[in-house]
Amino acid sequence: MADSAPMIAAEERQETPEVMERKANTLVNYINKSKHIIVFTGAGISTSTGIPDFRGPEGVWTLRKQGRLRTSKAASTLQAIPSPTHMALVELQDRDILKYVVSQNCDGLHRRSGILPDRISELHGNSNLEHCKDCGKQYIRDFRAVSTFEKGIHDHRTGRKCALCGGILLDTIINFGEFLSAEPLQLARDHAKKADLCIALGSSLTIPPASEIPETVGKRKAANLVICNLQETPLDKSSSLRIFGKTDDLMERVMEKLSLPIPKFMVRRLLVIRIGSEAGRYSVKIEGVDVDGTPVTFLQSVKLENNRRVVRAEPFTINLRDELEIGTRLKLVLEFMGHYGEPNLELSHLYDDAGAALALYLLEYDPLLGQWTTTRQDPDKVPAASVQEVDSTAKGKEKAIPTEESGMPDNVKPSPATNATSDHEA
Repeated sequence: MADSAPMIAAEERQETPEVMERKANTLVNYINKSKHIIVFTGAGISTSTGIPDFRGPEGVWTLRKQGRLRTSKAASTLQAIPSPTHMALVELQDRDILKYVVSQNCDGLHRRSGILPDRISELHGNSNLEHCKDCGKQYIRDFRAVSTFEKGIHDHRTGRKCALCGGILLDTIINFGEFLSAEPLQLARDHAKKADLCIALGSSLTIPPASEIPETVGKRKAANLVICNLQETPLDKSSSLRIFGKTDDLMERVMEKLSLPIPKFMVRRLLVIRIGSEAGRYSVKIEGVDVDGTPVTFLQSVKLENNRRVVRAEPFTINLRDELEIGTRLKLVLEFMGHYGEPNLELSHLYDDAGAALALYLLEYDPLLGQWTTTRQDPDKVPAASVQEVDSTAKGKEKAIPTEESGMPDNVKPSPATNATSDHEA
C-alpha cells in the first residue's frame, strides 16, 4: 500500500557495462551448475513494457505519497507486449532449465508470454483470471476480470456466474490484509525448498509472505540467491550475487552467453471446435482454452458463412438447419477482443474423418506484422479439461494462509477512491 512507500524513493543504481558483463558470467555459471532453478519476479520486469512499478522514483506509491500525478500515461496491461525478461523466462522454461516461476505481479504478462499454468505461482493473483466460489473452476479472460466493488474493496465478486455449476465468480487479486491462496503459496514454498538457485528479478523483496520464497533459498548454504534490482533490498546480504540494474539488460546478456534465443512474442490462442447432433439437428460449438483446458475468453463474436446470425455470447454455439456431411467445409469468422489490434480471422474448418466431432486449432498472431497463422492440431491433443466435466467436489473451495501482511495493495483494482494504473506488486 502507499503508506509502506517512503516519501523519497530509494536510490536507483546501475552497474557499469563491464561489471554487468562480469556478473552475468557468474550467473551463467550458477545456471549451468544448478539442477532446480526458480525465478522470483516483481514489478521491475514489466516497467520496460510501459507498466509502472510501485516504489521507484515514478512508482505508483511514490507518486501518491508525494501527492504528484503521473506525467506520462501508463500502458494498459492488456496491450503491453511482454518484455525481453518475460520471453527469456519462457525459453528457459521450454528447455526445462527453469523449473518454476513465483511472481508478485498480477498483470497477466507471465501467462500471456507463455509460462505454463503448472509452472507458476501468481501469489497476488492475476487480473485476467477469475474462479468459481463453489466448484473452483478457473476462467482466463482477455479482459480485466476484477471485482465490481458492490460491497467494498474485499468484495471479490465479478458479477459473472460459473458456466459449469452456476456459482458466483470471484477475482483472484489479493489485497493487503487478505490471505494468500493456500495452493500457489504452498507450491512456491515447495519449489523454494528444492531450489539450488533462485533468481529474484525486479522485486523490492519487502512484502511477506512472498518475500519468504527467495529468503528460504538465500538461507541455505548449498543454494544461491541472485538478486537483480535497481534499488537495495532487505535480502541483499543473503544473496550470493547482487546485481544493480535493469532485468532486461541482465537477461539479454545471460541468454546470449547461454547461446539461447529470446523468442519473439506471439499472441497464441487455442480454439476447440465441437460438432454435435441431437435428433438429427447439428450444432457447432466454438471455445477458447488454455494449454491445460482452462476456458479462455478471447472472442467477441463468431459468425458462420451463409448464416445471418452472429453469436456474441459464450458459449459460441451455432445451430445448423441442414444435416452436416463428412467433407463439409465450415467457414467461420472470428472476432477478437483486439487488444493487440487483431483483425477478424476467417477460419475454414473441414468436417472430416480425422476429427469429425472435435478439432483443435492453434491461432498465432504477430502484433508487429499484423498477421494471423492458423494450424490444425492433432485432436488427441485437445486439453482434457476442455472435454471432461470438472469434479466440483474434488476441487472444493481454496483455503487461505494467514499472514501478518499479505497480498496486493488495495490500489490494484480501481475503486471510487483510487485510480490504479498498475496490476502488480513491486
